[in-house]
Amino acid sequence: MGAEGTANGFRLPRPGVTDVRPSRPADDVAQAEEVLDADALLDLSQDLAGHDVAETLTALDAELIGLANVKLRVREIAALLMIDRARRRFGLESSRPTMHMSFTGPPGTGKTTVALRMAQMLHALGYIRKPKVHTVTRDDLVGQFIGHTAPKTKEAIAKAAGGVLFIDEAYYLFRPENERDYGQEVIEILLQEMENERANLVVIFAGYPDRMDKFFSANPGLSSRVAHHLEFVDYTQEELLAIAELMVAAENFVFDAAAREAFSRYLTVRMTRPRFSNARSVRNAIDRCRLRQAKRLVEAGRPLSREDLVTLCAEDVLGSSVFEEVGAPPCRPV
Repeated sequence: MGAEGTANGFRLPRPGVTDVRPSRPADDVAQAEEVLDADALLDLSQDLAGHDVAETLTALDAELIGLANVKLRVREIAALLMIDRARRRFGLESSRPTMHMSFTGPPGTGKTTVALRMAQMLHALGYIRKPKVHTVTRDDLVGQFIGHTAPKTKEAIAKAAGGVLFIDEAYYLFRPENERDYGQEVIEILLQEMENERANLVVIFAGYPDRMDKFFSANPGLSSRVAHHLEFVDYTQEELLAIAELMVAAENFVFDAAAREAFSRYLTVRMTRPRFSNARSVRNAIDRCRLRQAKRLVEAGRPLSREDLVTLCAEDVLGSSVFEEVGAPPCRPV
């Protein structure tokens, strides 16, 4: 069943479940419900959407290390929409909360993951029809000749309709140094659609903090339509090590004690190198550890145990090029 009701009349789709009813804005659904008496009591714990939101927030906590400020804002947004639903049940009309957002921070800090979970949460609360995120960059929106930009931009918006449009590195849309650039046309279309399609589309702009500040400063009309600004900061070494262990466990591997210590040393060095991308760099480092482990096991020339196959040892970590000037202790023999 695509939706379930309670004695209190809460009735909204669950994330990931096909709704057999025709799609329509959540406000229309709320208006179709019976208005409660002024002296009625509404138990939020009985709202099925609230359970879906709780599951989404739990998943977000499990997926992402740290980011306490981001998780707090997500919970605040969830609470706002829950209370907005409750108010509508009593016939208390107010303007629809604006959900357009800005995610600022360095790469590999979980912006895409949070966008996906945000879409699930907004869908559970009936704010959007579909728990999906359509990710685009400048190349997906800006045309190369006159008359090309509007169709590209409107096509991207159509693909995101009912869900979330995630614009990565959004500041590249604005290039004031190039008078013939068509990025400004994209911004004008977005301004119109963000206002006219508030019941059908959420737009999230993402990018580096300093560049996003300049982007919004140069486009005040756009900034005024973005209600929620979430800042994603670089992970600490301890957080990155915890992220690495989660990633390793998810792939059915494990660091032995020496490998864990070696990976901590790896992070100390890698975090100071150019193009470090937080969790993204950790993922790449683990992939290379697996390559070195595979080579080591194949060259061992003997039968392998399950422990051999799941264990990453110090040698697999210390083979990284960041240790070129560091003597690497040998791993236990295989």
